[in-house]
This record gives sequence, structure tokens and C-alpha cells, in this order.
Amino acid sequence: MSESCSLRYPMSVIFCLVAVELSFFVSLTFTDHHGGVWFIVGAEFSLFQHAGWRIGFIFLSASFGIAFDIDGVILRGDTPIGGSPQALKRLYDDSGALRIPYVFLTNGGGVPESKRATELSKLLGAPILPSQVIQGHSPFKQLVDRFQNELIIAVGKGEPATVMSEYGFKNVLSIDEYASYFKHIDPLGQFKNWTKHQAGYERSSSREVDRKNDPCSQRVQAVFIVSDSVDWSRDIQVLCDILSTGGLPGREISSQPPLYFANDDLSYQGLFPTERLGMGAFRIALESIYNRVYPNALEYTSYGKPNPSVFKNAENAGQPWFSILTRSGVFKGKDNHPLYPAEVVDTVEEAVDYILSRETSQPHHSP
Repeated sequence: MSESCSLRYPMSVIFCLVAVELSFFVSLTFTDHHGGVWFIVGAEFSLFQHAGWRIGFIFLSASFGIAFDIDGVILRGDTPIGGSPQALKRLYDDSGALRIPYVFLTNGGGVPESKRATELSKLLGAPILPSQVIQGHSPFKQLVDRFQNELIIAVGKGEPATVMSEYGFKNVLSIDEYASYFKHIDPLGQFKNWTKHQAGYERSSSREVDRKNDPCSQRVQAVFIVSDSVDWSRDIQVLCDILSTGGLPGREISSQPPLYFANDDLSYQGLFPTERLGMGAFRIALESIYNRVYPNALEYTSYGKPNPSVFKNAENAGQPWFSILTRSGVFKGKDNHPLYPAEVVDTVEEAVDYILSRETSQPHHSP
């Protein structure tokens, strides 16, 4: 069942997180017919899709808000692009107070929202709060009640287990740590020199985990792909072992535990000139292998774009929503979409200038 924001404040923007089943979105309520939510993205069909848990309420004297994609719009790797620091400055007044509310919406992740907010603040020179950062895995918080005390495996780059622990999951192991308990589970492990120090490190740096039973004898109740896999060969092998045996690698084939992906991006724009394979590509590889080897098809739930459910939730989030597409990300085309056109600009700075000019009826120039 969905929830909605019923509070209304004159000329105020209300960010209220609401849940529809297991997906999330932010709704903004306006008392006048002007304004709306502008979503600045770097890839086609990247409509506003989901948010994470409780953003809280932000009351500002503004009739509109802005939702920024990150990769290919604000940053490329860790490098600001498209005049993004200057673009954000336009959203503050001369005293440094926020005058136009904004959030970051990204399929990326791998670190807690608090850490990502700190990183963005340093890179962009703006005071960004954790509540303004919504990552691909933020919707996983909704599953805490279901798996809070169960053994779950967190997969991906960065700090996937820390992310899940901060969400409230109490029995979490990263796939690095979990695999280290099973001798020979990765037949290629002996050839991966970069992992030889990992087992001891992972165990010593582990968060508090329920160790009443050895992890080898505990049934894995769910697997969460929090961020991009670092070691595809090992992770696909270990996930096949977990998912095909009911969460007990090395045992007989049994019913599959739930599998969740934070996003289904086939590719993304990184520092390399052409796009890099993303979590969606990893999902395709895992699914293809699993379905060829085992009798039952792989079952999974994916969040983020471009899944139909998130677009339905975006439509339910309220009107009006306006999309601006930048050419600094995956999208490089000159032409607009024939059926679903959006405003198209080269950079995020141009996008913000356009929004401010349209919404405030007065252009804002670079300082």
C-alpha cells in the first residue's frame, strides 16, 4: 500500500519519502500551479525513479526542486564535469543558505549515504547532507524487518557489508569474507595475487556478526548485490553455490533464497572514453550461467532504472515532473526522442541555468 504526503505549506517544497511495495520515490507538493520537479540525467529514459528511506522534510520558499543524476552529469569518476560546482552554487543565496531544494539520485553506490554526502561535499564545494543522497541500494532499507537477524551476503565494490549494517541488518557478511570460509570454493583463487592478503584482513575487519554457528553451517537467507562486482568469476561461482543449494554451498540443490540487485544498468560512463559494463551486465552473466547449469530459472528483484515498476511509481509520485537530458553522460545524440522528448542541453550548468531562467523568469549567469 502506498503512502502520500497530505501536508501542504504555501510556496513550500515538501520532500516526503513514500513507499509503494518495495520501491521508493520522492513526492513534492506545491500549492500553486507553477513549479515542479526537474530531473537532470545523462542517459535516455532515466526518469526519476526511486529514493531511499526517510529524507525528512525540507521547507523552503521555492516552488520547484531539482533532482540530479550523478554519473555523467555531476561527476565522471571523481572529477566534477559540466560546471557542476558552479551549477550547485546557483542553488544557494549570497549568505550560503539553500534557496532551491535538490537531491542526488543515482544507481551507483557501495558506500553509506553519509560517506557519499561527505565525498560529494568535498568534490563540489557544497554542504550536502546524507538525506540529499539517494543511491541504488537505498531501497534495501525496506527489507530490514524481513532479514534483520538473518544471515545475508552483500556483494560489490566499496563497503557493501557496512552499507547493509548501517541500514540495520545485523548478520551481514561481504562475499569476500564469506568466500574465505570455504576452502577451494573459488578454483581460480590461487591465481589471483591481489586476493592473497584478503582472507585475514576481511575476517579481522568484520563487523559484528552472529557467530553462534560457523558461517559454513548457517543458511544464507538472502543475497544483495549492493554495487558492482569486483571479481566476476568468483562472485558468479559463489552465488551459484549459494542460490542453487538454498543458501548452503556444497549441499544438495534446494529452493533459491531471494536475490536483490541495486540497479540493472547495462553500462555507465566512467573515466574511460567509452562506456563500462555495469551491474546489469553482471546480472545477465549470472543469470545466463545459472539457467544453463541448474534446473530452475534464476529469480531476482532489480531496483532502479529501467525497470517498469519504478516508472509506474514515478508516475504515481505526482505531477509535474520535467526531465532534462545532458550530453555529458551516456547519451551523446543530437536528436531528441520522437515520442518522449525531453529538454536536451550539453552540461548540468546549462541545465540549471535553463531551470532557473524558466522558473524564476530571470536568467542566472555564471559568477
